[in-house]
Amino acid sequence: MKIMHCPLNGPRNISEFTYGGQVLAMPDPERCSDREWSHYVFYADNTIGVVREWWQHTPSSYWFIAERHNGSDDILRTYDPGELFSAQGDLTEGGASP
Repeated sequence: MKIMHCPLNGPRNISEFTYGGQVLAMPDPERCSDREWSHYVFYADNTIGVVREWWQHTPSSYWFIAERHNGSDDILRTYDPGELFSAQGDLTEGGASP
């Protein structure tokens, strides 16, 4: 059984979680080109290494961030999004960069 540590609920069975995609800087939808927007929505970086991802603990609907090595599938760290983003919810360019 694989265990993931939820920052809110502690260690839980991986079956309690839903993957939400990579944490990416969102371009300004009012100012970016169609090409930039489609790249953000439809394409993902597919290199082997540590990736930052959105995960949800489904029973509690709590969203958090996990750093996972996508080659070995090892979960290195999980944390509340507040550690990465400002209180205003800065998900635009610059707010999601490592």
